[in-house]
Amino acid sequence: MSRDYAKEYREYQGTPEQIKHRAMRNAARRLMIKKYGKDAVKGKDIDHKDGNPMNNGRQNLKITSVHYNRSKK
Repeated sequence: MSRDYAKEYREYQGTPEQIKHRAMRNAARRLMIKKYGKDAVKGKDIDHKDGNPMNNGRQNLKITSVHYNRSKK
């Protein structure tokens, strides 16, 4: 059985809450690229130290490996 990407978008990724969270994650990534450069962020994740993806204060963001950031949740 193949994935129904249109259904996934309609039911989860396209909800207003998820769109807002995605926008905040993208904003955090842009902040870190601006501060450290594109090469420092390439292949890495941006970690929100307090766990709140809506808090994009510079003191709350750090560059981590993908493995570390996704395993701590």
